[in-house]
Amino acid sequence: MGEIRVKICGVKTAADVEAVARAGAAYMGLNFVGRSSRYVPIAVARELALAAPPGLAKVALTVDAGDEELDRIVEAMPLDMLQLHGTEGPERVAEVRARYGLPVMKAVGIADEGDLGQLLEMSLAADQILIDAKPPRGAALPGGNGVPFDWRLVAQRRWLKPWMLSGGLTAANVAEAVRLTGARQVDTASGVESAPGVKDAGQIAAFVRAAG
Repeated sequence: MGEIRVKICGVKTAADVEAVARAGAAYMGLNFVGRSSRYVPIAVARELALAAPPGLAKVALTVDAGDEELDRIVEAMPLDMLQLHGTEGPERVAEVRARYGLPVMKAVGIADEGDLGQLLEMSLAADQILIDAKPPRGAALPGGNGVPFDWRLVAQRRWLKPWMLSGGLTAANVAEAVRLTGARQVDTASGVESAPGVKDAGQIAAFVRAAG
């Protein structure tokens, strides 16, 4: 089956990048959402992107960003993928892909079976889809809330594009999540932190090992 590809989202320091690379993760996420505890200014993100070793994919996470904001991000640093984590529809996904020539991963929040139709719709437009838990009522952010959804909703399903499982994954539950869903890619942010926005190198290493 091959190894599971891991994305560690919300890296903020050079030590985070080193820990992610040393653990063997495939992707690192740079968070440009100002209200998030994982937010990094563009100047800092540029240094982190430049510090990433070859083979570690650099992903820029934004929420409903306009062209002006995306222009600043893309022009400032080398990136491998854009992650759209807001209310962007298929048309906006297509616009972003065409404008920047970068692969686009679109996040889709899942709470019940009625949400699954979005996955097909978005997989027609995006290069990858990230299947996340819908945010809890009153949550300030659309993702990174540390809550899982019912994995049985996507168990052993196949979509038109590669997909990544997210939402409340930790070293303690990621192996079970992979077994149940058949996911070949997984994403975590809060699941490898000692405090909100503070990555823990030991937890990162444990998560990648547990994912397989």
